[in-house]
Amino acid sequence: MSNTIYNPTITESEESNLLTKENTSKKLVVWNDDVNTFDWVIETLVEVCGHSKEQAEQCAYVIHTHGKYAVKNGDFELLNPMCNSICKRGINATIESIGD
Repeated sequence: MSNTIYNPTITESEESNLLTKENTSKKLVVWNDDVNTFDWVIETLVEVCGHSKEQAEQCAYVIHTHGKYAVKNGDFELLNPMCNSICKRGINATIESIGD
């Protein structure tokens, strides 16, 4: 007998979609350094990630105080160009799985 739990309220298609979403959900993490200024990080988050100035300021503060911060969540296809753009500006950024 299988250890699979049957839930009649979730169809096989919905279960597959949920698993796919879980596997593709990522976060864009920006890392603190001693090189880039607050203003440069804020400008980058506004231009690259589409944050408001206030949101970017809050992110920059958290990055500074905690060493890193997930500034955006989404699929890899959405986050990868943003990550590349941030890195081209000299700011360290990575894409990680949610939960890491």
